[in-house]
Amino acid sequence: QDASYQPLITGKSLQVIENLVDEYHQGLRILSGEEKLAEDETQADFTALSIKIGKLEGAASVGKEFKETRTNLDHCQALIAELQDSKQKSEDDEEMLGLAYEEKNELLAELERAERELIQYLVPQDADEERGAVLEIRAGAGGDEAMLFAEEIFQMYEKHAQRRGWKFEVMEVSRQEGLGGYREAMAVISGDGVYRNLQFETGVHRVQRVPATESQGRIHTSTCTVAVLPEAPQVNIEVLSKDVRVDLFRSRGAGGQSVNTTDSAVRVTHIPTGIVVSMQDERSQHQNKSKAFKILAARLYEREREIQQKQRADLRSSQIGTGDRSEKIRTYNFSRQQITDHRIKFSEFGMDKMLAGELLDSFIDELLFRHRIDQIGVLSQMDST
Repeated sequence: QDASYQPLITGKSLQVIENLVDEYHQGLRILSGEEKLAEDETQADFTALSIKIGKLEGAASVGKEFKETRTNLDHCQALIAELQDSKQKSEDDEEMLGLAYEEKNELLAELERAERELIQYLVPQDADEERGAVLEIRAGAGGDEAMLFAEEIFQMYEKHAQRRGWKFEVMEVSRQEGLGGYREAMAVISGDGVYRNLQFETGVHRVQRVPATESQGRIHTSTCTVAVLPEAPQVNIEVLSKDVRVDLFRSRGAGGQSVNTTDSAVRVTHIPTGIVVSMQDERSQHQNKSKAFKILAARLYEREREIQQKQRADLRSSQIGTGDRSEKIRTYNFSRQQITDHRIKFSEFGMDKMLAGELLDSFIDELLFRHRIDQIGVLSQMDST
């Protein structure tokens, strides 16, 4: 095979595909009546099999295509080897050799595409990947410019959510007066696979551009911090309340002035962990309390996830990065119209499209693919031990 294409699915991973395709077709035969269920299996088992086969359909279809393409590629390479070994090549042989090389390149491209699609089925998915997500953005280094950038990034995710058909619920925004911008902002994003797609957005996002207030035309560097947490499962607030202190206060505007005559703002403190969530976006104390508990539940859930992940013995560090919100992950360079993800050395051009939430798909797809490759590597190491 060409050096430009290095297969990722090898060894026991190939056997997994064989088993998956066989299991799918056997299930189809049972569902169609060609084969019978075992004597001790019931209608409930038949229903469960029907659901399972439905989930396997996509993987089995790509797996079958992958197997067939590999077989065709092997035949094509055998033909090329035979024609090259021929001591006396006729014009027909030369023409056939050229056609065989063309077919080989086409088959390699098909194999790479099928493999890329198949990898997502080979890796067990984290149950949290199908959840919604809590998005938290805070201005970092850079003063006013950092707050303006934080607002743009928050709006970028909002526009991306709209494109995907996800629900984007703003929970809290702390605005700055004057030039505008956000000190911090929070939102809950609901929809299928939200956390799966946004999980690698956590970290420091850096902007390089000439601020509107810069008279000398110098480029400034500013940052904002993004955190994406999986939305917590349904939490019993009465149970959670036993470990929480709730304080009420009057809502304050950007300049500190009171914007409400009642104590509608809420601050909840989780006593065992010291986690504090303040909420004052709504005029209703009840609404602010409900939102605060929702954010608190997500932070507690993420805290528990982090503890569990640290307890697991990883075979190697992730290529995608640590997931720590202090890690610099992406730079937005306005003068070059270039956005670069430093973890995977991947760039796109077109700042307007990026901030409109359009180019974000490219980064999400590439990050997810690299993550799956990383996991395939871990599984391969586990297979060899």
